[in-house]
Amino acid sequence: MSSVSQAARRHSSLLLASSFLVLAATAARAQAVAEQLPAVEITKPGDQNQTRARATGEQAAPAPRRAPSTAPQGGDTASGTSTGAGNTAAGAGSATQSGGIVGAATTVITAADIAHSPSQSLAEIIATQTPGAQLTTLFGGPVAAKTTVDLRGFGAFASANTLVLINGRRLNDIDMAQVDLSTIPLNSIERIEITRGNSGAVLYGDNAVGGTINIVTKTGVGGPPVSLRVESGFGSFNTRQGAVSTALNFGNWSTSFYGNAVKTDGYRANNQYVQENGVGNLNYTSPGFTAFFNVSGDNQELRLPGGRLVDPSIGVDLVTTDRRGATTPFDYANQQGASATAGFTKTLINGVDLIVDGGVRDKKQQGAFFSSPTPVPALFTSTYVDAHLQTWSITPRLSVKSMLFGMPSTLLTGIDYYDASFQQNRGAGQGLAPWHMYDLRQQTVAGYFQHTVGVAPTTDISYGARVQNINLSARDRFDATAPFNTAIFGADIGALPLDSNETQYALHLGAEHRLNDVFTIFGRAARAFRTPDVDERVSSGPSFDPFTFAAIPQTFQLKTQTSQDVEGGLRIKGGGLQMQTSVYLMDLNNELHFSPVLFFNTNLDPTRRYGSETSVSYRVNDSLLLRNGMAYTRAIFREGIWAGNDVPLVSRYTASAGLTWNIWQNFVVLDATARFWSERRMDNDQANTQMMIPADATIDLKLSGQYERFFWSFSVNNVLNALYYDYAIASTFTNGRFSAYPLPGRTYLLKAGATF
Repeated sequence: MSSVSQAARRHSSLLLASSFLVLAATAARAQAVAEQLPAVEITKPGDQNQTRARATGEQAAPAPRRAPSTAPQGGDTASGTSTGAGNTAAGAGSATQSGGIVGAATTVITAADIAHSPSQSLAEIIATQTPGAQLTTLFGGPVAAKTTVDLRGFGAFASANTLVLINGRRLNDIDMAQVDLSTIPLNSIERIEITRGNSGAVLYGDNAVGGTINIVTKTGVGGPPVSLRVESGFGSFNTRQGAVSTALNFGNWSTSFYGNAVKTDGYRANNQYVQENGVGNLNYTSPGFTAFFNVSGDNQELRLPGGRLVDPSIGVDLVTTDRRGATTPFDYANQQGASATAGFTKTLINGVDLIVDGGVRDKKQQGAFFSSPTPVPALFTSTYVDAHLQTWSITPRLSVKSMLFGMPSTLLTGIDYYDASFQQNRGAGQGLAPWHMYDLRQQTVAGYFQHTVGVAPTTDISYGARVQNINLSARDRFDATAPFNTAIFGADIGALPLDSNETQYALHLGAEHRLNDVFTIFGRAARAFRTPDVDERVSSGPSFDPFTFAAIPQTFQLKTQTSQDVEGGLRIKGGGLQMQTSVYLMDLNNELHFSPVLFFNTNLDPTRRYGSETSVSYRVNDSLLLRNGMAYTRAIFREGIWAGNDVPLVSRYTASAGLTWNIWQNFVVLDATARFWSERRMDNDQANTQMMIPADATIDLKLSGQYERFFWSFSVNNVLNALYYDYAIASTFTNGRFSAYPLPGRTYLLKAGATF
């Protein structure tokens, strides 16, 4: 495909997407001028840059969006940062169960929930407060790096089917490396909005199949002229950590910084971990105009111990005899990230806001892998990967709140443009000429709208659509003469070039009806899609002939995965009780997965997910809060050779429970959480013939307190010292043989700090 034709396609796609804004602007002016209805109450712009769905706790169209408080409950109201103990039981609620996309099951986790949680990682916090959320953890404990949150049962490919956003902007990249939640400072988070199911695809696009996790960060706006919070801690495995938060406010301007650092030896041998994160903000706020500039950076150094082998046929069980050992004592994976984002929100007329933001995100990764007893480059036994990914984006949109034929109306429409370039060099060792030099560029442009109408005082309807064009160019510069290249044996060859252009669409239709002040019923139907990431394309198709073992050039070609789902449920809110329950059914075509039989990524036969999710919280009194969650999740193949079999790495039953008890006027506060999951199939076991990963449960406790400006906490995780693992990969050829990743037993963490 010529560069001229590619440019023409992108130009036509951009024109198509821009029509959404033009039509919306026309509709907005028509509503404001022609109807001449009383003005809808509005607030100053600001929250539109944080999320595209409704704000926390807000009703749908009948009420205008309320900007969230910049001072979370239980936190330092001056700086907008949590103190660690805070107004615990009196102010902190369980994860809120309202707001978000009309008709969808939604959970909101507040800054207070995060501060009070005994869990040490953001992924564990999400899993204990979101019904149905499952974890796949390779290291656990204070490391927590590369932990995957799985919404609605996607197993090994959960990271590609759960969309993670910061302030409404995508973090999922076009490579397979999952969004590492450990790179986000916990002290920088104001709230987390979790939408389960694929309704988020209209607003946010690709990857929002199992659900969407939107992390809204603090800005420090509205606090005192100067505020500061510092914290440090130490714990098991020589873990040391520190965090700092600061904010300045002067006139219409404010600036803030949130940073943290963690260093630990890890539970296992060759499991050392260093993580450093920082987020800085500059904000301007006025009645009709707000603007922001955000920068962030992270650095991660992670040692990789590998799995522990279990093979009854030869009498080996390293999970039992040496669970803390390392199979790969020299492997490592490092990552450096940086981003810059800027934007503004301008009130054009009463109820109509123009929101424009854009930015750049840069990620570099280096990893070395050795299967020999020494960490030196060698034929067949060493691989070094050096990757660089850069993504530019601009996402203008219009928010229109007005009256349409006498009905309260909220319309959001916009354009998303992303331009990502990915380079990866793969060779035998650092400093050596690489065998493969992959160069992929993907450009996406989309137009979308989502319209919510209060058709009756107690009934809201929302509908929306997205049209997205994906343009991909992929190349592999192959060097057969590079050191230790297996091409000399005919075992390697360069991939064929690929130029592709595809248009996909997403749809959402949802409704909510308030039966009375206590009961609300909701339901929705939606369509979503997921395009193959670049790593899946690099490892797509056979790389060698299974009979002659001669190298075959790969093609980068895979089909786009699509999903359709329906959901219905009930919300209850009365007195101290909050409850949300729902059932869902999702059918997928061309699901992307690694085939253990063919040894490459492929499109699966049609699959299905269905289940139920329920969360309940009850405030007994001002000092005691109880919460509980439970879910049934079924992920199966519905056609093909594995029809009826379970998708690996998905537990059918999960449950959690917790309490927050303010024992003595915030001087002493107890938080406790418990998490249970049933057995699950091992990775690679689509045939369902291997033994299963055992069911297990953990209990975490935390005591915390606050006196004036000083605060402290002491947490014990996995109190009962359960020796478990939740990830294992089965052998394709030997029944009973697998490698597991053991997780830590009982651990502790002591933290203390102060606010100024």
